[in-house]
Amino acid sequence: MAILPRMSRNGRVLVAMSGGVDSCVAAAMLRAAGYDVVGVFMRLGSEAAHGGQAMLAASDETRCDSSLGSAGMSLPLAPADRTRGCCSASDASDARTVAARLGIPFHSLNFQPDFDRLIDYFADEYVRGRTPNPCVRCNQWLKFGRLEAYADVFEAEFIATGHYARVTHASDGPRLFRARDRRKDQSYVLFGVSRDVLRRTLFPIGELSKEEVRAEARRMGLAVFDKPESQDICFVPDGDYWSVVSRRRPAALRPGEIRHIDGRLVGTHTGVASFTIGQRRGVRVALGEPVYVTALDAASGVVTVGPREALFSGGLIAADVRWIRPPDDRNAAIRAAVQIRYHHQPVPATLDVLDGGDVRVAFDAPVEAATPGQAAVFYDGDEVLGGGWIAKSVGAGHFERATSVSEPRP
Repeated sequence: MAILPRMSRNGRVLVAMSGGVDSCVAAAMLRAAGYDVVGVFMRLGSEAAHGGQAMLAASDETRCDSSLGSAGMSLPLAPADRTRGCCSASDASDARTVAARLGIPFHSLNFQPDFDRLIDYFADEYVRGRTPNPCVRCNQWLKFGRLEAYADVFEAEFIATGHYARVTHASDGPRLFRARDRRKDQSYVLFGVSRDVLRRTLFPIGELSKEEVRAEARRMGLAVFDKPESQDICFVPDGDYWSVVSRRRPAALRPGEIRHIDGRLVGTHTGVASFTIGQRRGVRVALGEPVYVTALDAASGVVTVGPREALFSGGLIAADVRWIRPPDDRNAAIRAAVQIRYHHQPVPATLDVLDGGDVRVAFDAPVEAATPGQAAVFYDGDEVLGGGWIAKSVGAGHFERATSVSEPRP
């Protein structure tokens, strides 16, 4: 079992239960460790992507007890979702069934209004010629940001999720680490969670492998022990990103040119938002050799393509940087391993904190497809130092000095 901090108040912990095996086992482990566990299902409203307005059936709601009224916050009940993906009515039912077996209170909370903001961000990033990472933003804005607020309502000392990551609690603040199971590690998508929230966060399964989690669920008699994992973005369960973007932002359907890096006009397209840096399939340009999307200009509508070697860059500028372990000296160069995609192997680099707080990253060797809009996360071994959002990449061997390129936060 993961090492859990000593309870200092009432030992109550609010556990986000998605209905999957990971979060259900997290709740069960905390219950077995003596915590006062309260389960909550966070209805993120994935029907928003499909225009649905389904209402919550009576069997899918658990009203909060009357004592919550004294806290000054009403807890909205959630609309049902009959679509695929996470946060569906069937997931809520699974979470409720597990909570009943564990003998813990269970509540379903409606995050639909906040979730609309996330889908707008997703669409707007594609329209701007950037590639969004909604999972990181969801953790930052919703799953942890709002969960902490509800923890105060429930008078809970801690919050917990089924993420594969580890957090330690010391006098100098929290420290975030990769999960023991590197294959399932989710620390990359957690860099945006604030230090204040991490101070009261628990990741009970961070020391376990996926196989061990399933074995624990089977041993505990939890019906979700063999439940398949959700692989899709919850509001794009069919994988059709373009349909979500085009519905949210019809103006994105603006035709433009496809040009080779040498300047040649080699084709046309129906919208910059349907491309991402590094893309090869679906470019629909026949030049007798493989071509990749190397640049996107949302203003002009030009999509630039070229050979794979044109994707490599010597570094990047990271904006909106969040530090979990702030550097001792921001004027000194920082050595770290930098991960630029969820499944990317971190690479050694030197970090330079710029005047406006952005971070200039210089890779030891050129790296492929440092894509604007994606997260760049800084590691010291297994520890997450912090991270930011890729504002721009810089061609191999052409890293210029900069001051700050921070953009307004969404």
